[in-house]
Amino acid sequence: MHDERIDVAEAVYTYATAVDTRDWALYRSIFADEIEVDFAWFDGQPARRMRADDWVAGVKPLFEGLDATQHAMSNPRVAVDGESATCTMYVQAAHFLRNGGSDAEFTIGGYYTNTLSRTPEGWKLTGVKLTLLWSRGSKDVMTAALARTTT
Repeated sequence: MHDERIDVAEAVYTYATAVDTRDWALYRSIFADEIEVDFAWFDGQPARRMRADDWVAGVKPLFEGLDATQHAMSNPRVAVDGESATCTMYVQAAHFLRNGGSDAEFTIGGYYTNTLSRTPEGWKLTGVKLTLLWSRGSKDVMTAALARTTT
């Protein structure tokens, strides 16, 4: 018997693969058309609903400005309830700039809480919340990366 929890976790793992390989079509493919995002630890904004196309367009310049990233995700806890699911997964995400200084890395640790809906194309993320537990390095790496692509 097929375990749907594997399909749900795979959709969440694809989030990391797509961002780290800068495969924006793959990244967009894992989202429903409208999503709720909560990255308040990073941008200070409360959870907000938005079009997935707008989310991807906003994330792309930030990650394109970084020289490398690596999102390591583990310990998926999946609950499927009919046509919806929740997946909580640990994450360590390293972000790098090749500037030779001690501020060239910003790594975070925490967990994602994702909500998903079953669609004819498979499980799609409808909500992404990142809860930060720790960080190492300089958050300024993220500002510098964005400045590279917007100036």
